Amino acid sequence: MGLFGSDKRADTPAEAEEAGPLDAAANAFVGKLLDFGIEGIGPVDSAAQVVAKARKKHGGDDERAIEEIVSDHVRMAGVGGFVTGFGGIVTMPVMLPANVLEFYTLATRMVASIAELRGYDVSGKGTRSAVLLSLVGADADDIIRRVGLSTAVGMTGSGRLASLAMSRMPKAAGMMINKAVGFRLLTTVGGKALGRLIRFVPVAGGIVGAGLDGYLMKRIADHARREFTPTSAVGGALEASGDTL
Repeated sequence: MGLFGSDKRADTPAEAEEAGPLDAAANAFVGKLLDFGIEGIGPVDSAAQVVAKARKKHGGDDERAIEEIVSDHVRMAGVGGFVTGFGGIVTMPVMLPANVLEFYTLATRMVASIAELRGYDVSGKGTRSAVLLSLVGADADDIIRRVGLSTAVGMTGSGRLASLAMSRMPKAAGMMINKAVGFRLLTTVGGKALGRLIRFVPVAGGIVGAGLDGYLMKRIADHARREFTPTSAVGGALEASGDTL
């Protein structure tokens, strides 16, 4: 999906502002991710429900719970990718949009679950923006910088999203981040569709789709686990630096 590369297309709030109709689409897309991925809807469990079930199963061992949640979401992403690619180019125009929303909803829930198990309040604006930023990989740093936010001293590299999640973030900054992330994710839809044009052969295309989506979900999980370090460590760094957003 091109999330962890160096492509800098429309990944800033300013660029999202200039997108015209895509501006509203980006906000709507992010709204659905937060509603479906964190709060849950219908038969789709919320992040809190996923966390509660995993904690109960593993006797309160949060790291084992994280392992299971990641494994489950990678598997579900693979199933979604298989179904999307199974029919080849004939079904792709119909299946791809649904797969994109499903993929990012799963990714949002997975990252929010990891964050909660590491001690973060996923109901807070800062944490929710950090969860969304984890979906765009290396582009998160550029979005944060262009929005005008700074991370805590000594929290460069791994843990920068954790410091953002635990800091006081202005509402306007959160809205700008969410819009930029939504726009960035929407631009990946075209790239993903183009990449799947080669999957003309049913079944074979499903296997490729399963492998790709499972791989990308695992990368997002690894990224989130590096970023959302335990809150005790992040809180100490923020207190020592006196940094706020």
